[in-house]
Amino acid sequence: MYAIIETGGKQIKVEEGQEVFVEKVAADQDETVTFDKVLFVGGDDVKVGAPYVEGASVTAKVAKHGRQKKITVFKYKPKKNYHRKQGHRQPYTKLVIDKINA
Repeated sequence: MYAIIETGGKQIKVEEGQEVFVEKVAADQDETVTFDKVLFVGGDDVKVGAPYVEGASVTAKVAKHGRQKKITVFKYKPKKNYHRKQGHRQPYTKLVIDKINA
């Protein structure tokens, strides 16, 4: 059984026991998080939401928080002596999917 959930403005396909990286979730490490925005539940019995599946939820455990590799943002305008260099590291949360309730 698998489900498609919405979190952090993105849609993610998850299965039980799977480890996924999502946008940062406001929860502590080893805490349980419930996602109610389930768009689709697949398997033997298929349920499609409009926009969300009624009564469906996904529970997951927060494995860790972290930040991705640094990217460099560089802006410049030719011949105008304008240069701006900036770095950014996007925060993420690693989740372990416990159960899909459909």
